[in-house]
Amino acid sequence: MADIKTEVRRYIDDNFIMGSSGAPFADADSLLDLHIVDSTGILELILFLEETFGIQVHDADMVPENLDSLNAIEAYVQRKHLARVAA
Repeated sequence: MADIKTEVRRYIDDNFIMGSSGAPFADADSLLDLHIVDSTGILELILFLEETFGIQVHDADMVPENLDSLNAIEAYVQRKHLARVAA
């Protein structure tokens, strides 16, 4: 699997920051608190995660604990992959 953080950061840079290096964010930074993504952006990000990493994000999973930072997203995608392998 491709490096999750790298892929997600590239997507965020290209689609929400528009490739600007003037707005860096750390892996643990809140994407919502920094106004990098909004509620519509989260839906776009979810679609990207589903298509890129072959996971399905259920409504109950659409919470900040899973999607608010690069660290949270990486952990969530890894859990989804582990659950799929274990099934």
